[in-house]
Amino acid sequence: MSVKRLLLVEDDRALADLVTFHFDRAGYSVTRTGDGEEALILAEEVKPDLILLDWMIEGISGIEVCRRLRRRAATANVPIIMLTARGEEDDRIRGLETGADDYITKPFSPKELVARAGAVLRRVRPALAAEALGYAGLEMDLAAHRVKRDGTGVQLGPTEYRLLRHFLENPGRVFSRQQLLETVWPHSEDIELRTVDVHIRRLRLALGEPDMVRTVRSAGYALDSEGVA
Repeated sequence: MSVKRLLLVEDDRALADLVTFHFDRAGYSVTRTGDGEEALILAEEVKPDLILLDWMIEGISGIEVCRRLRRRAATANVPIIMLTARGEEDDRIRGLETGADDYITKPFSPKELVARAGAVLRRVRPALAAEALGYAGLEMDLAAHRVKRDGTGVQLGPTEYRLLRHFLENPGRVFSRQQLLETVWPHSEDIELRTVDVHIRRLRLALGEPDMVRTVRSAGYALDSEGVA
């Protein structure tokens, strides 16, 4: 199963250590901070698959961090679970209305938190919980790093594999070259946008179906079976 990136925003060090321990064991890669301002920066840099966000943290409150994350295009759809000692119904409703996907009240069982996180990911981003991805005759075995098209093996380079995986996790969605660069290339500072075009061409060639990865004029690229005859 693929490693899931978790951003933990919690200023209680003992609790953060405990949560980190349990999520490490569950196969997550954990980045942590106790500061609201830093959380907003890390959310852009780490590109987490899930955010655990305490309501009462240093600097900006967790509820305000949640609000700002939902306003940004890059983090608008990242699942967020609020952690808080505030158990009143009005507080829970406020957290959910601000954009949280789930809400868990302290004290809580770390094992339950891991289970709730998994449930949120399966509901919001099911591709992350999968061992395999598929779309329109394409099959990707995430454990074996193998790709097939209509049952026939497809040979891909590492970059083309990462590109295809990103498209398979988001079929039909259009991504700009800049978005693809930031997502597929871990350290993209010195890479030019036209590099994306080169690898898109290689991916199309490997798939043997140029129209499977559709060019959307002035917008970017999308994995789309509608253009395939």
